Amino acid sequence: MSQFNELARNGLWRNNPALVQLLGLCPLLAVTSSVVNALGLGLATLLVLVGSNLSVSLIRHHVPDHIRLPAFVMIIAAFVTCADLLMAAYTYELHQILGIFIPLIVTNCAILGRADAFASKHPPLPAATDGLMMGLGFALVLVLLGALRELFGQGTLLANLDLLLGPATADWQLTLFANYELLFLVLPPGAFFAAGLLIALKNVIDDHLAQRHQARHGDQPRQSRRVRVTGTIR
Repeated sequence: MSQFNELARNGLWRNNPALVQLLGLCPLLAVTSSVVNALGLGLATLLVLVGSNLSVSLIRHHVPDHIRLPAFVMIIAAFVTCADLLMAAYTYELHQILGIFIPLIVTNCAILGRADAFASKHPPLPAATDGLMMGLGFALVLVLLGALRELFGQGTLLANLDLLLGPATADWQLTLFANYELLFLVLPPGAFFAAGLLIALKNVIDDHLAQRHQARHGDQPRQSRRVRVTGTIR
């Protein structure tokens, strides 16, 4: 159980692909203009991460080392194609909005990195769990960034959610500021600004938790020992 807790902590917070490893920033900054766009890309990335990690783990003893990377890329491309076709079939309008960023999941360094660094060295269950937690961590950052940009850029939340979840959610939109638009946050420069704020907030929280842990356990910085060079040794 401790291994799965460690995988969860790494994926969701300590080694988050978007906030710590800074991987997949191109789609992260490009499609997070709204919550529904971010959620769509986040779910597609999560599906590809779990499927590719599990598949790579299952074939890890049968793939020669010198062709492992091309094999992993082919596996990832197969799952990206599945995600692309599923979105085209069930969420066509959202698929058109996300456009090229769905096929570009193949080039997301976080997915190939987890397949090579973790899934190819571990059994299927830990590998799938690692993909699930890394995918959830990436999707949560996408949704949080999309919510910040949509709220402070357009004054709404959950707009056009029916494009992903169906007509029943068409009236779930929250309009917090009517007739409001801050173009800076809607455009890509605003995405850089909002992502920087999230990274800074995570660092502040980490520093605060480290100070609390140090105060609770009475940890003191280790003092350097100096060799006495004066006096007489008896």
